[in-house]
Amino acid sequence: MEMIDTSLIDWSRAQFALTAIYHWLFVPLTLGMGVVMAIAETKYYRSGDNFWKETAKFWQKIFGINFAIGVATGLILEFQFGTNWSNYSWLVGDIFGAPLAIEGIFAFFMEATFIAVMFFGWDKVSKRFHLASTWLTIIGATLSAYWILVANAWMQYPVGMHFNPDTFRNEMLDFWAVALSPVAVFKFLHTVISSWILGAIVVVGISGWYLLRKRQQRFAIESIRIASWFGSLAVILTVITGHTSAVQVGTYQPMKLAAMENYYEGRTEAPLSAVGIVNPNKKAYNDNVDPFLFNIEIPYGLSILGTHTASGYVPGIKDIIEGYTSNIGEVIPSAAERIERGKMAITALAHYKEAKAKRDDAAAAEHRAVLEENFKHFGYGYFDSPSELIPHVPLLYYSFRVMVTLGFVFLLLFAFSLWMIRKNRLQHVKWYGYAAIISVPLVYLCSQAGWIVAELGRQPWAIQDILPVKAAVSKLSTTSVQVTFTLFLVLFSILLIAELGIMFKAIKQGPNLEDKQENK
Repeated sequence: MEMIDTSLIDWSRAQFALTAIYHWLFVPLTLGMGVVMAIAETKYYRSGDNFWKETAKFWQKIFGINFAIGVATGLILEFQFGTNWSNYSWLVGDIFGAPLAIEGIFAFFMEATFIAVMFFGWDKVSKRFHLASTWLTIIGATLSAYWILVANAWMQYPVGMHFNPDTFRNEMLDFWAVALSPVAVFKFLHTVISSWILGAIVVVGISGWYLLRKRQQRFAIESIRIASWFGSLAVILTVITGHTSAVQVGTYQPMKLAAMENYYEGRTEAPLSAVGIVNPNKKAYNDNVDPFLFNIEIPYGLSILGTHTASGYVPGIKDIIEGYTSNIGEVIPSAAERIERGKMAITALAHYKEAKAKRDDAAAAEHRAVLEENFKHFGYGYFDSPSELIPHVPLLYYSFRVMVTLGFVFLLLFAFSLWMIRKNRLQHVKWYGYAAIISVPLVYLCSQAGWIVAELGRQPWAIQDILPVKAAVSKLSTTSVQVTFTLFLVLFSILLIAELGIMFKAIKQGPNLEDKQENK
């Protein structure tokens, strides 16, 4: 097997992560704030009050600034599949490319069409058509997210395909199995709804700034009211979809769930670690070192999270490496056995190609049978040690808790906002504006933590159980990737600074409302 340059892998991963992190700064705000601006315009359509028109136009301005940068970073992200991950693109391009093509042809053109009417159609088209355009813009953005998340979900749970040894490609057999995969559906719901939380918090944060400055008081209060109702619903739905996603992770990616919980020894009635400190002296899955320095557990919590039942068995990292029997009685072989069988599959593929070249059909059929028998372990053949299958446990453990904890903090903030608005006292709570503003960077931290859990938890796989990251990378020089990484870092930072400058200027200018009129 050809030796792989580990530094090239690390730099390629770093470049992709850099682009993805920057891109994910813009996507959730687009999805969340889009709903807020659509609700505001709906209120204008129903009431005819010019206040709601100017409120909608203001949030549309913030939406538009963010949307433009998001498109730019998203295009660069997709190009990297061909430049930095060409082996990946070759192996699964027939499958992975389909949802991305649909996203580009259908959903993106849909939002691009109606966004023009939304921004430039005020007083030029009917109120009804303009409102429809606004809602169709955010629906188009959401559909774009769906097809992208279908592609990502397939990497987590590859279905609807078969491997063609003659072309060395995975080919799609069932489009609808890919498009409507249960992992794809709940990944979409969880991701989009959690993005609503981010959009709602940003609206609350900007509005809190107006409260601090004693400007645009009605605008601020009404925007917080919309965002808090919308955000509270989003938190509740995120918890529900997150639980279902966790059960799917426990079923299809047990290593990810075990790493998220710093969980090594499997058991039934497994407790959930609520708050803990990971032991830095834990170096190996089988070294008998306690994984925690400090840990507070919730009885039965992990079994409920991973299996829907309090008595369910949840395998730990050690069990997954050494082999175990699942809840449904399926015997999962050890990592060592899967590595061995994966190498058999890789060898059988090589021999199959040789036999085909020699037109030895009998030998080709024999090697193909060995390949098909062991193909479910194919990706494991690229590893030399079972320890390579374990992702970065401490980072996953802490990221998951940051995500969950901040989600409940935001729910408390939304509830407090609504309570104070009901009592007509929110504008008199001096610390509220500061809390709202501080929540903005915290919600981005929460969002990025969720991305880390989803994507770092999948490591070392590019496609779960089929293609490891180190076999997906392009044959490039490490230096070229380092150069492009630096260029992207500088470019994206300039774009981010420019975008923040434009947004801050728009926020400082505020909606086109007279303070005296709206403060009456």
